[in-house]
Amino acid sequence: MNHCFAGFCSEKTAAEIFAKARRGEAVSPPEHGQFASFMMLFFGKLDALKGWTKQLHLGALRSANTRRLKQLGPDTGFDSIGDWPQCQALAAYLDRLDQENSLPKTIIYNLNPADNYAFAAMIGNFQDGTIPGKLQFGSGWWFLDQKEAMEWQMNALSNLGLLSRFIGMITDSRSFMSYPRHEYFRRTLCNLIGRDMENGLMPNDEKLVGPMIRNICYANAKQYMAFPMGEATAGRRRSPARAK
Repeated sequence: MNHCFAGFCSEKTAAEIFAKARRGEAVSPPEHGQFASFMMLFFGKLDALKGWTKQLHLGALRSANTRRLKQLGPDTGFDSIGDWPQCQALAAYLDRLDQENSLPKTIIYNLNPADNYAFAAMIGNFQDGTIPGKLQFGSGWWFLDQKEAMEWQMNALSNLGLLSRFIGMITDSRSFMSYPRHEYFRRTLCNLIGRDMENGLMPNDEKLVGPMIRNICYANAKQYMAFPMGEATAGRRRSPARAK
Protein backbone atom coordinates (compact mmCIF):
# COMPACT_ATOMS: atom_id res chain seq x y z
CA MET A 1 0.00 0.00 0.00
CA ASN A 2 1.11 3.58 -0.40
CA HIS A 3 1.07 4.48 3.31
CA CYS A 4 -0.20 3.32 6.69
CA PHE A 5 -3.70 4.33 7.84
CA ALA A 6 -4.42 5.86 11.24
CA GLY A 7 -7.87 7.47 10.96
CA PHE A 8 -9.30 5.32 13.72
CA CYS A 9 -13.05 4.88 14.14
CA SER A 10 -15.50 2.75 16.09
CA GLU A 11 -16.80 -0.61 14.89
CA LYS A 12 -20.20 1.01 14.41
CA THR A 13 -18.76 3.66 12.10
CA ALA A 14 -16.78 1.06 10.15
CA ALA A 15 -19.93 -1.02 9.70
CA GLU A 16 -21.83 2.02 8.42
CA ILE A 17 -19.08 2.79 5.88
CA PHE A 18 -19.07 -0.82 4.72
CA ALA A 19 -22.85 -0.86 4.36
CA LYS A 20 -22.70 2.38 2.38
CA ALA A 21 -20.22 0.86 -0.08
CA ARG A 22 -22.33 -2.32 -0.35
CA ARG A 23 -25.28 -0.17 -1.39
CA GLY A 24 -23.21 1.23 -4.23
CA GLU A 25 -22.90 4.69 -2.69
CA ALA A 26 -19.69 6.69 -3.04
CA VAL A 27 -17.35 6.52 -0.05
CA SER A 28 -15.38 9.68 0.70
CA PRO A 29 -11.58 9.63 1.11
CA PRO A 30 -11.88 10.23 4.90
CA GLU A 31 -14.33 7.33 5.16
CA HIS A 32 -12.00 5.13 3.15
CA GLY A 33 -9.19 6.01 5.55
CA GLN A 34 -11.37 5.25 8.57
CA PHE A 35 -12.42 1.85 7.26
CA ALA A 36 -8.87 0.95 6.23
CA SER A 37 -7.62 1.97 9.68
CA PHE A 38 -10.26 -0.16 11.38
CA MET A 39 -9.36 -3.20 9.29
CA MET A 40 -5.62 -2.73 9.84
CA LEU A 41 -6.16 -2.67 13.61
CA PHE A 42 -8.46 -5.68 13.41
CA PHE A 43 -5.97 -7.76 11.44
CA GLY A 44 -3.07 -6.56 13.60
CA LYS A 45 -4.83 -7.87 16.70
CA LEU A 46 -5.49 -11.22 14.99
CA ASP A 47 -1.81 -11.48 14.03
CA ALA A 48 -0.77 -10.83 17.63
CA LEU A 49 -3.28 -13.37 18.93
CA LYS A 50 -1.95 -16.06 16.57
CA GLY A 51 1.70 -15.14 17.04
CA TRP A 52 1.97 -14.40 13.31
CA THR A 53 4.28 -11.87 11.70
CA LYS A 54 2.79 -8.78 10.05
CA GLN A 55 4.53 -7.30 7.04
CA LEU A 56 3.88 -3.74 5.86
CA HIS A 57 5.16 -2.76 2.41
CA LEU A 58 4.83 1.01 2.19
CA GLY A 59 5.50 3.58 -0.49
CA ALA A 60 4.39 2.22 -3.88
CA LEU A 61 2.85 4.58 -6.42
CA ARG A 62 0.56 2.38 -8.48
CA SER A 63 -0.48 2.64 -12.14
CA ALA A 64 1.16 5.97 -12.96
CA ASN A 65 0.46 5.58 -16.69
CA THR A 66 -3.32 5.72 -17.25
CA ARG A 67 -3.11 4.89 -20.97
CA ARG A 68 -1.12 1.73 -20.28
CA LEU A 69 -3.39 0.84 -17.36
CA LYS A 70 -6.41 0.89 -19.69
CA GLN A 71 -4.52 -0.99 -22.37
CA LEU A 72 -2.81 -3.68 -20.28
CA GLY A 73 -4.37 -3.57 -16.81
CA PRO A 74 -2.78 -3.16 -13.38
CA ASP A 75 0.58 -4.57 -12.26
CA THR A 76 2.08 -4.55 -15.77
CA GLY A 77 5.18 -2.47 -15.11
CA PHE A 78 3.93 1.08 -14.59
CA ASP A 79 4.23 1.39 -10.82
CA SER A 80 6.98 3.45 -9.21
CA ILE A 81 8.27 5.00 -5.99
CA GLY A 82 5.84 7.25 -4.11
CA ASP A 83 6.71 10.05 -1.70
CA TRP A 84 3.87 10.12 0.82
CA PRO A 85 4.46 11.26 4.39
CA GLN A 86 4.92 7.99 6.28
CA CYS A 87 5.99 8.50 9.88
CA GLN A 88 3.05 10.08 11.69
CA ALA A 89 0.43 7.55 10.57
CA LEU A 90 2.81 4.60 10.96
CA ALA A 91 3.72 5.66 14.50
CA ALA A 92 0.05 6.15 15.41
CA TYR A 93 -0.88 2.71 14.07
CA LEU A 94 1.92 0.87 15.87
CA ASP A 95 1.28 2.87 19.04
CA ARG A 96 -2.43 2.03 19.04
CA LEU A 97 -1.71 -1.68 18.85
CA ASP A 98 1.03 -1.37 21.47
CA GLN A 99 -1.31 0.43 23.88
CA GLU A 100 -3.73 -2.49 23.61
CA ASN A 101 -0.95 -5.07 24.07
CA SER A 102 -1.77 -6.31 20.56
CA LEU A 103 1.32 -5.31 18.58
CA PRO A 104 2.47 -8.39 16.63
CA LYS A 105 5.90 -9.09 15.29
CA THR A 106 6.10 -6.61 12.43
CA ILE A 107 8.42 -6.11 9.47
CA ILE A 108 8.24 -2.69 7.82
CA TYR A 109 9.51 -2.28 4.26
CA ASN A 110 9.86 1.07 2.56
CA LEU A 111 10.08 1.82 -1.13
CA ASN A 112 11.41 5.38 -0.92
CA PRO A 113 15.08 5.45 0.16
CA ALA A 114 14.46 8.90 1.63
CA ASP A 115 12.56 7.09 4.42
CA ASN A 116 15.39 4.71 5.36
CA TYR A 117 16.47 6.50 8.51
CA ALA A 118 12.89 7.28 9.52
CA PHE A 119 11.92 3.61 9.34
CA ALA A 120 15.12 2.42 11.00
CA ALA A 121 14.45 4.80 13.88
CA MET A 122 10.73 3.95 14.06
CA ILE A 123 11.27 0.29 14.90
CA GLY A 124 13.28 1.30 17.97
CA ASN A 125 10.20 2.94 19.49
CA PHE A 126 8.39 -0.37 19.90
CA GLN A 127 11.02 -2.95 20.85
CA ASP A 128 9.69 -4.30 24.15
CA GLY A 129 12.17 -7.08 24.96
CA THR A 130 9.66 -9.91 24.60
CA ILE A 131 11.02 -11.03 21.22
CA PRO A 132 14.52 -10.21 19.92
CA GLY A 133 14.08 -7.68 17.11
CA LYS A 134 10.28 -7.74 17.42
CA LEU A 135 10.01 -4.78 15.05
CA GLN A 136 12.12 -5.20 11.91
CA PHE A 137 13.23 -2.76 9.24
CA GLY A 138 12.77 -4.97 6.18
CA SER A 139 15.33 -5.55 3.47
CA GLY A 140 15.52 -3.62 0.21
CA TRP A 141 12.29 -4.15 -1.72
CA TRP A 142 11.19 -3.74 -5.35
CA PHE A 143 13.13 -0.77 -6.80
CA LEU A 144 15.51 -1.01 -3.84
CA ASP A 145 16.17 -4.72 -4.36
CA GLN A 146 19.70 -4.18 -5.72
CA LYS A 147 23.22 -3.84 -4.33
CA GLU A 148 23.37 -0.10 -3.70
CA ALA A 149 19.95 0.15 -2.06
CA MET A 150 20.49 -3.02 -0.01
CA GLU A 151 23.59 -1.39 1.39
CA TRP A 152 21.65 1.82 2.13
CA GLN A 153 19.10 -0.17 4.11
CA MET A 154 21.68 -2.19 6.06
CA ASN A 155 23.77 0.88 6.84
CA ALA A 156 20.73 2.76 8.15
CA LEU A 157 19.76 -0.21 10.30
CA SER A 158 23.28 -0.73 11.66
CA ASN A 159 23.64 2.98 12.44
CA LEU A 160 20.36 3.24 14.34
CA GLY A 161 19.69 -0.30 15.54
CA LEU A 162 21.11 -3.81 15.70
CA LEU A 163 22.19 -5.30 12.40
CA SER A 164 22.84 -8.55 14.27
CA ARG A 165 19.05 -9.03 14.75
CA PHE A 166 18.23 -8.41 11.09
CA ILE A 167 16.25 -11.23 9.44
CA GLY A 168 17.65 -10.66 5.98
CA MET A 169 16.19 -10.97 2.50
CA ILE A 170 12.57 -11.64 1.56
CA THR A 171 11.25 -13.54 -1.45
CA ASP A 172 7.64 -12.51 -2.05
CA SER A 173 7.37 -14.03 -5.50
CA ARG A 174 6.02 -17.46 -6.42
CA SER A 175 8.53 -17.64 -9.27
CA PHE A 176 11.37 -20.09 -8.69
CA MET A 177 13.70 -17.73 -10.54
CA SER A 178 13.27 -15.12 -7.80
CA TYR A 179 15.17 -17.20 -5.25
CA PRO A 180 18.67 -16.23 -6.48
CA ARG A 181 18.07 -12.84 -4.87
CA HIS A 182 18.98 -14.52 -1.55
CA GLU A 183 22.42 -15.37 -2.91
CA TYR A 184 22.72 -11.84 -4.31
CA PHE A 185 21.81 -10.50 -0.86
CA ARG A 186 24.32 -12.76 0.90
CA ARG A 187 27.13 -11.61 -1.38
CA THR A 188 26.16 -7.97 -0.86
CA LEU A 189 26.04 -8.43 2.92
CA CYS A 190 29.40 -10.22 3.06
CA ASN A 191 31.00 -7.60 0.81
CA LEU A 192 29.68 -4.79 3.03
CA ILE A 193 30.82 -6.41 6.27
CA GLY A 194 34.14 -7.53 4.80
CA ARG A 195 34.90 -4.00 3.62
CA ASP A 196 34.15 -2.63 7.09
CA MET A 197 36.46 -5.25 8.63
CA GLU A 198 39.28 -4.35 6.23
CA ASN A 199 38.81 -0.66 7.00
CA GLY A 200 38.95 -1.20 10.75
CA LEU A 201 35.30 -0.27 11.31
CA MET A 202 34.50 -3.74 12.67
CA PRO A 203 36.69 -6.31 14.45
CA ASN A 204 38.66 -8.33 11.90
CA ASP A 205 37.59 -11.55 13.61
CA GLU A 206 35.78 -14.16 11.54
CA LYS A 207 34.82 -16.16 14.64
CA LEU A 208 33.01 -13.08 15.96
CA VAL A 209 31.52 -11.79 12.72
CA GLY A 210 30.89 -15.13 10.99
CA PRO A 211 28.02 -16.22 13.27
CA MET A 212 26.34 -12.82 12.79
CA ILE A 213 26.45 -13.30 9.02
CA ARG A 214 24.96 -16.80 9.31
CA ASN A 215 22.23 -15.53 11.62
CA ILE A 216 21.25 -12.70 9.27
CA CYS A 217 21.16 -15.08 6.31
CA TYR A 218 19.17 -17.86 8.01
CA ALA A 219 18.95 -18.38 11.76
CA ASN A 220 17.38 -15.03 12.71
CA ALA A 221 14.49 -15.49 10.26
CA LYS A 222 13.93 -19.10 11.34
CA GLN A 223 13.75 -18.08 15.00
CA TYR A 224 11.74 -14.91 14.37
CA MET A 225 9.10 -16.57 12.19
CA ALA A 226 8.96 -19.62 14.48
CA PHE A 227 8.76 -21.90 11.46
CA PRO A 228 7.44 -25.36 12.42
CA MET A 229 9.69 -28.32 11.74
CA GLY A 230 8.23 -30.73 9.19
CA GLU A 231 7.61 -34.34 10.17
CA ALA A 232 10.19 -35.65 7.70
CA THR A 233 12.84 -33.29 9.02
CA ALA A 234 11.95 -34.09 12.61
CA GLY A 235 12.21 -37.80 11.85
CA ARG A 236 15.66 -37.43 10.36
CA ARG A 237 16.86 -35.48 13.37
CA ARG A 238 15.58 -38.19 15.71
CA SER A 239 17.25 -40.98 13.71
CA PRO A 240 19.62 -43.05 15.93
CA ALA A 241 21.90 -43.64 12.95
CA ARG A 242 22.35 -39.91 12.42
CA ALA A 243 22.77 -39.39 16.17
CA LYS A 244 25.82 -41.64 16.04
